[in-house]
Amino acid sequence: MLTSVTATRYVTPLREGGSLPGLMEADDLGTYVVKWRAAGQGVKVLAAEVVCGELARRLALPVPVLVTVDVAPELAVGEPDQEVQELLRNSAGLNLGMDYLPGALDFEAGAAQVDPELAGRVLWFDALVGNVDRSWRNPNMLFWHGRLQLIDHGAALTFHHHWPGAAAAVTRSYDAGQHALVECAADVAAADAALAPRVTRALLIEVLALVPDAWLEGPSPDEPADEVRARYVDQLLARLDARGAWLPGVVAAAADGGAGRRSAPRGQNRPAWLGPPPPEGVTQR
Repeated sequence: MLTSVTATRYVTPLREGGSLPGLMEADDLGTYVVKWRAAGQGVKVLAAEVVCGELARRLALPVPVLVTVDVAPELAVGEPDQEVQELLRNSAGLNLGMDYLPGALDFEAGAAQVDPELAGRVLWFDALVGNVDRSWRNPNMLFWHGRLQLIDHGAALTFHHHWPGAAAAVTRSYDAGQHALVECAADVAAADAALAPRVTRALLIEVLALVPDAWLEGPSPDEPADEVRARYVDQLLARLDARGAWLPGVVAAAADGGAGRRSAPRGQNRPAWLGPPPPEGVTQR
């Protein structure tokens, strides 16, 4: 199971996207960015965060520590925003927390530091899990202590939002041309050779075991959690086996280097909670 902590103080909402994650302190003295069970598309987003984040970690990709956060409804009392207060009350119980990275830099500030090997592995991984939310418009990557960190995987695994159509997602192409790392000479072929053999049934079973039962929703509400876990495992293995359908397009996009696409102005994709970007030429530690 993921490490479990109990929230002790609600600090502030992080007004990123529509899910309104919150910054919270916990009883382990840690500070976490918390995603709510009652936000957006519900617990399936939390399941995607765990599955993708912990699979990435086991493939040696850099992901902040994930925990489950038990939130008491009383912590909502001090929040003046009625929408946020209601979200906190409705999310009482088990939520997902990601380790807060103080002083992290936005992706644009250090894009040149992403070497082709790492860029290729991230691009390959995102294509495998169908992560549609790592574009130059919204890269969902930070630099912390000079190291890339992958965040926000809630938009991946789109198949679980409509299980009857999951089979169609197995061979679905991946739009790598808009990926935030496609301009980094990403070595996708090498990533495939290195990572594909590591994604085994045993590994995926291990990862799915980390998802709390309450966050697993199958095509029918009464389907046992272990059967839903098996659905995820089978789906991801089928996607892996179908690389002949989607991998060539990813390799070609990486070779093309995202030619002709727009580049985001510096600081445009910076999360608001990081504050304004440092001046040009200034390195933040």
